[in-house]
Amino acid sequence: MRIDIITLFPEIALAPLSESIIKRAREAGIAEVKAHQLRDWATGKHRKTDEYLCGGGQGMLLKPEPLFAAIEELRTESSKVILLTPQGQVLKQATVRELSGEDHLILICGHYEGVDHRVITELVDLELSIGDYVLTNGALAAAVLCDSIIRLLPGALGDARSPEDESFSDPNLLEAPAYTKPIEFRGLKVPEVLLSGHHAKIDEWKKAQALQRTRENRPDLLD
Repeated sequence: MRIDIITLFPEIALAPLSESIIKRAREAGIAEVKAHQLRDWATGKHRKTDEYLCGGGQGMLLKPEPLFAAIEELRTESSKVILLTPQGQVLKQATVRELSGEDHLILICGHYEGVDHRVITELVDLELSIGDYVLTNGALAAAVLCDSIIRLLPGALGDARSPEDESFSDPNLLEAPAYTKPIEFRGLKVPEVLLSGHHAKIDEWKKAQALQRTRENRPDLLD
């Protein structure tokens, strides 16, 4: 998979992708990730990428010219263009799985008050938000999206079973509580059922605990 990130802050986008699992996946050629400086496609002496809003309003908006130029240079027939924006649909694991099957993703990082809407109507295939809150810039959101996608690519985790046993593998349930040794720590003990070796009872306990945790922490998933 190839991922191109268009941003005013390439270093921010790449920093979280340069360590641990994602770093190894990139080094192994499982995913190719490049972050591009949007100003490289801007024109004029100052390579300006933003402008005041038409009709008034606070803040600045990313201009269409450099974004059109960037997408037109990077896009291929197999590309999917994604805009990271608080106004997009909230990212879910099901969407991550779908995107992990794409050959080429182009991520546009929103900055300031967002992008000129003509970019959205003419170039963008999907608008995504990583949550109902506002970040300083979209490069952080792009890094989150890349991490969630790359770790699902074959060979990235080194264990084909790993993605199947994580939170949101079932979109309506959180994971059950997990424990490790020591069996007792400061008077707190691992539940007896997990030490029983009775796999049917353990599975039953995990399902019940997963349902309980979901009710407590994410009741919206059960609606």
